[in-house]
Amino acid sequence: MNVMNMDELARLVKDSSIKLAAVPTNLKNKALENIAKSLKEKEKEIIAANQDDLERSKRENLSEPLLKRLKFDETKIADVVDGIYDLIDLEDPVGKTLLSTELDRGLELYSVTCPIGVIGIIFESRPDALVQISTLCLKSGNGVLLKGGSEASKTNRILADIIIAAAEEAGIPPHWAALLETRADVNDMLKMDRYIDLIIPRGSNEFVRYIMDNSRIPVMGHSDGICHCYVDEDADLKVALNVTVDSKIQYVAVCNAVETLLVHEKIAPEFLPSLKESLDSESVELVGCAKTRALISVSPAVEEDWRAEYLDYKLAIKIVPGLEEAIDHINKYGSGHTDSIITRDKEKAARFMNYVDSGNVFWNCSTRFSDGFRYGFGAEVGISTSKIHSRGPVGLEGLVIYKYKLIGDGHIVKDYADRSKTFKHTNLNKKLEL
Repeated sequence: MNVMNMDELARLVKDSSIKLAAVPTNLKNKALENIAKSLKEKEKEIIAANQDDLERSKRENLSEPLLKRLKFDETKIADVVDGIYDLIDLEDPVGKTLLSTELDRGLELYSVTCPIGVIGIIFESRPDALVQISTLCLKSGNGVLLKGGSEASKTNRILADIIIAAAEEAGIPPHWAALLETRADVNDMLKMDRYIDLIIPRGSNEFVRYIMDNSRIPVMGHSDGICHCYVDEDADLKVALNVTVDSKIQYVAVCNAVETLLVHEKIAPEFLPSLKESLDSESVELVGCAKTRALISVSPAVEEDWRAEYLDYKLAIKIVPGLEEAIDHINKYGSGHTDSIITRDKEKAARFMNYVDSGNVFWNCSTRFSDGFRYGFGAEVGISTSKIHSRGPVGLEGLVIYKYKLIGDGHIVKDYADRSKTFKHTNLNKKLEL
């Protein structure tokens, strides 16, 4: 796609997004239902396209974790379809009144949620991400430009064709979404600040940094997923073992899998041998600090291990003197994604959750719960570790902003400047009805 074509495509999506912003909830839900039905009806064609992508990627020696992400079979199709029906059941995030103030008699100010506009989303390997992202954008009234990884080119193309056509058949404005397919399209997208309002990249640290460094468009997302579990001296050992193992191996190739385990020095002699036994049975490679190696047989951990996002069957272990050192370690080496404490002490849990500077902080549960679908958001467009309007899993609420609507009756500022009138600023506590 050349620059002129890209410019025209972005303009069409921008124009459509303005119309989509005013589409009523029932029409958006009708379109989502149409998409879900179309995906099920065309399941065989989708799987065939995905098989082509998998076979080509195997020949190109794509890593096993990425191949696992790439696979899009009957189970994953059923999962995304279930996610769409969950999305239909969620409240429309557009048009909510956040604030209502009577500035003066007959002069009413409202803050009302509205779509962001056009969102450019760049993701790798996971066809299910395309379904989740496009349907979340539709429900939240946003136009979307989608750029998936080349390894999933055939799967992404058939999914995009199905989703866009099904939505438009239901009455959604045409050109509300578009699929970009070349590497050059990404660089073109980064220059489209006239049309694109937000970019959400999903990929490696280097990839996300490249996006941030090469665009004037606001970027929301995260780079690394360096997640931690801290096993406190007051932990229930069975809970600690189950949570740690699940956090590591339930699905290793994702950003919310635990990469570093911190263990209180008093509980380490009892806990680490049983943990090693469990993880050895799952072929997890362990590296650890000197204190860890004195208790169990593991390879030495180096400084880089504390900053590593393995996305693989590998775990770094560090023994710490206590809670404060665990918090300090996480805030120094972590990526602000998801961190969990395992303890029976409520005060320690509260301190951990208050002082760990991450978007998701858990108590006695797996880091793998950090997910928009599991949070009840109807899936997610990504995880944000940025300190902006949305943090953690970004679902519907993260895809809207707000606008101020002021309703008067011939009011002019001159009357307030010369003090013939004064502001009242009374809370109306009511929804805007227009």
